Amino acid sequence: MFGNIAILGVGLIGGSLARALRRAGACRRIMGYGRHETELKKAVSLGVIDDYALDPAHAVARADIVVLAVPLGAMKPLMAAIGSALPPHAILTDVGSAKSSVIADATAAFGLMPERFVPAHPIAGTEQSGVDASFAELFEGRRVILTPLEHTDRAAVEKIRAMWRVAGAVVEEMDALHHDRMLAATSHLPHVVAYSVVNAALQLDPTSAVLRYAGTSFRDVTRVASSDPVMWRDIWLANKDAVLDSVQAFQTQLQALQHAIEQDDGTAIVAILSRAKAARDRLAHEA
Repeated sequence: MFGNIAILGVGLIGGSLARALRRAGACRRIMGYGRHETELKKAVSLGVIDDYALDPAHAVARADIVVLAVPLGAMKPLMAAIGSALPPHAILTDVGSAKSSVIADATAAFGLMPERFVPAHPIAGTEQSGVDASFAELFEGRRVILTPLEHTDRAAVEKIRAMWRVAGAVVEEMDALHHDRMLAATSHLPHVVAYSVVNAALQLDPTSAVLRYAGTSFRDVTRVASSDPVMWRDIWLANKDAVLDSVQAFQTQLQALQHAIEQDDGTAIVAILSRAKAARDRLAHEA
C-alpha cells in the first residue's frame, strides 16, 4: 500500500511505526537511518527494519514515504541533508511534538514548504526510548494530528492519514498554531511539572534519601520524568511561547492553591480541587 518507507530515527516512535506497518503488511521495504550503527543493526535483527544507511541521503533515495522521527533540534539539518536526494514523488512527513517549528525548519531547509510534506504528530509514547522500547500496538486508539498548510498536496495528506490509520490511530487535522497551544497544555506542561516535582523533592533532601519513601502518587506524577532530557529540551525550546503560557497558567493555579492553604481556607481548597477532579473524571470516562 505504501511502497518503500524510509524512517529517519528508528527509536520508540519510528520503530513502533515500522512494526505496525510491517505487522499490517502495508509496505514493501523499510529503510532505517540513524547516527548509531549498533542501534540500527539491532533494529534489523529485531525485524523492525529491512536495512539501514548511515547517510540520510542514501536512506531516502528510493523512498515513497519518508518519516522524520528525530528530535526537533535535529530536524532542520536532516531536512537539508536529504533535500537533493528525495525522489520527486516521495511524501515527507514527521512525528514532531511541535508543528510550527517543523514548518519553519522545512521552509528554511528547502527554500519553501514542500507541497508533499505533511506535518504530523502522533500523541503517543512512553517514558522509554530506543528501538528496544518500540512495539506495534503503540498507536492503537491514539490520536495523530496532521497540520497541513493550504498548499499541501491533498493526495499526500490522505496517504499519510491512511498510513496512521493502518497503524491503528485516530487521525485529525488542525492548524499548526492551534496544535502547539493545545499540546503545550496537555503534553509539554506535564513534563515540565514532572521534572520539577522530582527536583523539588531533591531540593528538600539533596541526598535523595527522600525518594525511598516515594509512594504511588509520586511515581504516577513523575513517571514521564524518566523521558529523554534532550528530546524535551528541544520540544520546549521549539514551542517556547506556548510552553511559557502554559507554565504561567500553572503558576497562577499553584499560587491560588498556595494562598488558600496559607489562609486556612478549606472552602477555597475544596473548590479548586473539585473543579480539577470533575475535569479529570470526565477525561477518565472518555478514555
